[in-house]
Amino acid sequence: MDIKAFLTHVVQLEIRIRKAINTQMHGNFSSVFKGSGLEFSDLRQYHYGDDVRHIDWNTSSKGHGTFVKLFKEEKEQTVFFLIDVSASGTVGRLGNSKMKTLKEVAGVLAFAAIQEASHLGFVCFSDKNEKYMPPAMGKKHGYKVISELFRVKPENTTTDLKAGLTFALQTLKRKSLLFVLSDFIDEGYEDLLRAAALKHDLVVLHTLDQQEIQLPSMGIVPIYDPERKRTTWVNTSARGFKQLLQQQVKNRGGDLKEMCKRWHADYVELRSGEDFVPALVKLFNARR
Repeated sequence: MDIKAFLTHVVQLEIRIRKAINTQMHGNFSSVFKGSGLEFSDLRQYHYGDDVRHIDWNTSSKGHGTFVKLFKEEKEQTVFFLIDVSASGTVGRLGNSKMKTLKEVAGVLAFAAIQEASHLGFVCFSDKNEKYMPPAMGKKHGYKVISELFRVKPENTTTDLKAGLTFALQTLKRKSLLFVLSDFIDEGYEDLLRAAALKHDLVVLHTLDQQEIQLPSMGIVPIYDPERKRTTWVNTSARGFKQLLQQQVKNRGGDLKEMCKRWHADYVELRSGEDFVPALVKLFNARR
């Protein structure tokens, strides 16, 4: 697939999502990408009946009267993508890898965001930042974001979710809509994911491949780990191995989903090579 075909595919998927949401009588699609908070605008003298919680005590203490803070609604929102492009994302059948799915999902969400005049940015990471585009506004920038996502070819193979989350937390100074897209095959990132959920509006997009859930019985075969670049011989027909594999995948997804629920973050499970439009429609409807 070339960049033109990728963009066409992304636009078609976004149109499907927009139509599905806008025809289900649940509100307007654009509300998902609009700012929902308040930002400081100005000061004025206190009037009887004003909310005392809005009094600016620093200004009032100067002796020129009591002043309250005025706020205005945030009309624009920063949408930021943290995308795992480590080698475990290459797993998949018939060219439908987990990484391909993540790029398509990010592309669709990015295209939807630029239609709503959001500031848009991303970082693709392995165990280092492979590609970073700071948040900016405008359709020209939005199309560049989608094009760069398509072209990303990671240099490193291993995963460091902690470093990726740390970068996002340090880069995004104000509350943003933060999408984290990964297979989450890593350890020790939970505290930083929780910090991201507390500071930002967090959406976790967890990608899986059917081969990880149900490996076919092929006897004793070599399994190559693309991140560690190491081959291990395993008996894929052994019941114990199959149960262990399924349990590990189930635990990872279950733990992640439970954490997101506890932290009031959104969780979406994606299967590589499968139609992800229904999952995104469900996410958008839930977020309204």
